[in-house]
Amino acid sequence: MAAVPLLKPKEVVRAFEKLGWEVARQRGSHIIMTKPGHIATLSIPDHS
Repeated sequence: MAAVPLLKPKEVVRAFEKLGWEVARQRGSHIIMTKPGHIATLSIPDHS
């Protein structure tokens, strides 16, 4: 099985923005993203 690539938080945010997700807020070291019409939210850790 191939290794999963490590992505930087900003790269992950950019990829989800291309799919229609929007940054709703950032509290501390977590970026919260939402998408209109979906009840789910994404929490992306912004750690080193």
